[in-house]
Amino acid sequence: MSPLKRKKLSKIRSELDKLDSTLMLIIKKRTNLVKKVLKLKDKKNQIVDEKRIKKILQNIRKKSLKNKIDPKITNRIWKNMILSYIDFERRNFKKK
Repeated sequence: MSPLKRKKLSKIRSELDKLDSTLMLIIKKRTNLVKKVLKLKDKKNQIVDEKRIKKILQNIRKKSLKNKIDPKITNRIWKNMILSYIDFERRNFKKK
């Protein structure tokens, strides 16, 4: 790789690192909201809402297409995020 390309790569990676830091703050905020939702649930079987998950993924697909983002990428990200928060809620349900 040429020195110019290395410099460009370094700059882009720096931008990605900054974006990752912003994402961390968003994830923290989302986690706090999920904690509030969890406090409202009386039974563990309320954790997974298939209809809501389906609707979320449909909305993400629409938004992805509108914003010219590959919907396979966003679908995978959101599915994994949803599964991660389901796991989080299950692990923290009794700790209310």
